Amino acid sequence: MATTETKTKKPKVAKTATTVKAIKVPKVKVSKVAPKKEKSAHTEGAENKVILRIRVRAYESKILDSSVKQIMDTAMRHDATIVGPVPLPTEIKKYTVNRSAFIYKNTREQFEIRVHKRLIDIINPNAKTIEALTNLSLPSGVDIDVKML
Repeated sequence: MATTETKTKKPKVAKTATTVKAIKVPKVKVSKVAPKKEKSAHTEGAENKVILRIRVRAYESKILDSSVKQIMDTAMRHDATIVGPVPLPTEIKKYTVNRSAFIYKNTREQFEIRVHKRLIDIINPNAKTIEALTNLSLPSGVDIDVKML
């Protein structure tokens, strides 16, 4: 009996499918030329876009924020478009050390180093902007990584 039930269900599905096909849907004219132009314009814009990505790292957040402000002020003076500063996650390194060598060996001390990070993107920088950023004098303890994307 189970096989006869499945046989009766199959024609019902076929009938519903034919009724769906019978419904008329108005045709919409789609121009095929317009999407191709948009895609080519989008890829050309991506090729011409130059991004200067600056990663700034420091142990102290106050020094880091002041140096990021200096970088942003310098870029703004030369009419550059800036994205950021984006705060990246703080990297925490923990070190555990024995307090004593012999008697109180089970007591320990923990030390940690926090590395604060910021990310700045400068889009389509000028030659003057790059020159001004290379001539910046930043405080000691601030590490800068610059990449061209």
